[in-house]
Amino acid sequence: MRQLRILSPMHRPAQDPVRGGLASGPDLRHKHAMTDAPRILCIGSVLWDIIGRSPAVMRQGSDVPGRITRLPGGVALNIAMGLARFGLRPEVLTLIGQDPEGEELIRACASLGVGTTWALRSHDLPTDRYLAVEGANGLIAAIADAHSLELAGARILTPLEDGRLGGLAAPWCGLIALDGNLTEALLAEIAASPLFSKADLRIAPASPGKAGRLRPLLSHPGATLYLNLEEAGLLAGQPCDSAAAAADALIARGAVRVLVTDGGHPAAEATGGRPTVIGCPPRVLVTRVTGAGDTFMAAHIAAEQRGLAREAALQAALEAAATYVSGDIS
Repeated sequence: MRQLRILSPMHRPAQDPVRGGLASGPDLRHKHAMTDAPRILCIGSVLWDIIGRSPAVMRQGSDVPGRITRLPGGVALNIAMGLARFGLRPEVLTLIGQDPEGEELIRACASLGVGTTWALRSHDLPTDRYLAVEGANGLIAAIADAHSLELAGARILTPLEDGRLGGLAAPWCGLIALDGNLTEALLAEIAASPLFSKADLRIAPASPGKAGRLRPLLSHPGATLYLNLEEAGLLAGQPCDSAAAAADALIARGAVRVLVTDGGHPAAEATGGRPTVIGCPPRVLVTRVTGAGDTFMAAHIAAEQRGLAREAALQAALEAAATYVSGDIS
């Protein structure tokens, strides 16, 4: 089995977990005891979302009035913010620059109940950004500038190896929300790494274009995949006409557990060796779409943390996502 070797503590000086700079002594690397570890780790993109929204139906070349907002975002952070709203205690493993945008983002995370203690802070990589345009007919276009996260690579996972959150002798055995914005190579290493062998992995593909990156994780014994219908079909290698059909197709390809959503149509949760569960989302007026899938995932995790059964957890997640897209929660 390949081992994910992030740092060799014997050959590199310790880093301060908050600033990313050199620590003044070896004991600082273990300043935070593992007994104080967060309940849930969210690994992946933490950035600024710049979203332009218009109530008009849009097409290529449209020039319409609307509103432009800048909010904390990124798949990992969206999930973490959702978990915090449900009373959980998430921490992010990510790259955040030491630029003014990064400092502002750190403060925003703190105000939202999201911990950044273990985030890698870089002085030479800028804080990432995401740009999207939404109309009355949904998402028109989006560009994810996550180059800093990709360049940081496995360095963001150092706390899981050097003893702060885990190590080869005692891997992290809690819940991890994993963002598909990580590079394909890093996701493949995570799939095979003993550092993640005991984790409860909850995985989001980030976008249909990145769904294929998740193939190495498909059969991980601790993996649960959260996909929309398009992403599920791409990962299954075949078109599917319903969430249930897509979920069953992925189980047949070796997935352990899958949740598939399909907008306002029925969603499904499939687990190997058990009947597939179907849930119907409430009918609401859709006012936004960016972040809906991340809200669904966070709500489902929170529902299971409360001990809800499969059907009830799925329905709770669908209701939370419907509330989000209707604009009833910030």
